Amino acid sequence: MRPSRLFTLIAGLSLLLGLVIWLINSLYRLYANIAWSAPPLLANLLLFLLIVLLAMLIAAFGYYAMQFWQSQNKPRRRKIQPKVPEAKTEAAAETLRAVRKQVKQIQDEVTRQALLSRSREIEANLARGNLQVVVFGTGSAGKTSLVNALMGRMVGQVNAPMGTTEVGETYNLKLKGLEREILITDTPGILEAGVAGTEREQLARQLATEADLLLFVVDNDLRKSEHEPLRALAEIGKRSILVLNKTDLYIEQDKEKILARLRERVRGFISMSDVVAIAANPKPVKLENGDLFTAEPDVMPLIRRLAIVLRAEGDDLMADNILLQSQRLGEEARKLIDAQRRRQADKVVERFQWIGAGVIAVTPLPVVDLLATAAVNAQMVVEIGKIYGCDLNMERGRELALSLGKTLASLGIVKGAIELLSTALQLNLATYLVGKAIQGVTAAYLTRIAGKSFIEYFRHDQDWGDGGITEVVQRQFQLNRKDEFVKVFVQQAIAKVVQPLANNAPELEENEELEEEEQEEEIKLQPEYVQDDWLKPSPQRDDW
Repeated sequence: MRPSRLFTLIAGLSLLLGLVIWLINSLYRLYANIAWSAPPLLANLLLFLLIVLLAMLIAAFGYYAMQFWQSQNKPRRRKIQPKVPEAKTEAAAETLRAVRKQVKQIQDEVTRQALLSRSREIEANLARGNLQVVVFGTGSAGKTSLVNALMGRMVGQVNAPMGTTEVGETYNLKLKGLEREILITDTPGILEAGVAGTEREQLARQLATEADLLLFVVDNDLRKSEHEPLRALAEIGKRSILVLNKTDLYIEQDKEKILARLRERVRGFISMSDVVAIAANPKPVKLENGDLFTAEPDVMPLIRRLAIVLRAEGDDLMADNILLQSQRLGEEARKLIDAQRRRQADKVVERFQWIGAGVIAVTPLPVVDLLATAAVNAQMVVEIGKIYGCDLNMERGRELALSLGKTLASLGIVKGAIELLSTALQLNLATYLVGKAIQGVTAAYLTRIAGKSFIEYFRHDQDWGDGGITEVVQRQFQLNRKDEFVKVFVQQAIAKVVQPLANNAPELEENEELEEEEQEEEIKLQPEYVQDDWLKPSPQRDDW
């Protein structure tokens, strides 16, 4: 107990004790006077009341003394760290758990470890509970000067040329009445020239997307090149305060005009009260006597707005940001897995297209059989399905293949493919080779369209989409009939189908001749009536 409180307690007890003694003495004298002149019953009643009053005083004194003692010796309750809203926290945690499951499917070790590291960073930020405030804008807007003024000390090079801040630099700030610690990050400037400037801008944009609150700094009216990134950040859910800096360079009337234009340009995604004017690093002014006078930084409008926003919305801002970061990480993981699956599925399609093309080039088939055996190979469907986590049996694969084959035929894509590839092959091959190669190359082309269509089907959880299978097949046909693709495809087809066919051409011709001779020999060996009588009408017989 502190000495001042102890002294007050002793003084109070002494005063109370004196009052009790005085009261008892007074009552005793009253009792003696009554007992001398009044009946004994009245005196005894007064004595009883005196005892009851004294007991009540002692009880009251004991009760309040005990309460005081307990309040002094009761352990102080630790300040409870504000909690992020539980619903958003749980949603973020659930997303991070899903990300970890997805990351296990990524084959690239470097990418997998990078995503895991970022998920751990998001969890650490959630546990620390710090508010991330990022200062964003062009290099000439005075971002570092603003940070200097907010911190009350130098944290960077003031009045530096554009491009001084190479990396994001973070500083701690404490606002009265706010339990959470505020981390202010100064970012490189945007809209700088050169490769280095582009790299710094990418870093600044990355830091901005990770902010709980964004301070977007300008030194004049908002240019289109500044408006676009500010609006883009607002569209992904970033809460922003638009800061007009260097107001010491303008007269009051011009400053108000600029503020009015700024509020008009950001109407709809930034509140009017979130557009503030400051002078973070006022320029020296020359006085009449020739001395230079430098005013103190005027950042109080921003500090007041920061305090209002962070006190009222700090928990929600942090929760929204944590949830946004986890969702963005999950989306990035999904895109990586999708790209990985597409590469694997494309290899399957390419393998089947050339296998089917080689077989059909050697053994030409009717168009219907060509479609059934090459363009919609059931085994290819099953293998693509496995890549996307769909275990299909061969029967289901044939059903899907037949459905797509009918669609190819009904849309006239088979005929269109033959015409397209015949023209392309005639420009690259001799006429006699075109005839032999056209079916094999067409089979490969149709297999590619079918395979690409099935990739889209499995990518969207076995759903053809609103336009159905027809729209998907038509879109793939249009994508694969572009001139630049057809040129590359034909060159590959020549190497994989036409050249082997040309090399085997003499042997194939010899086999065809042998087959024709065997057929002729079979005809000659048959009975004569087979050749003549059975081809004539039978004469009528009377004995029937």
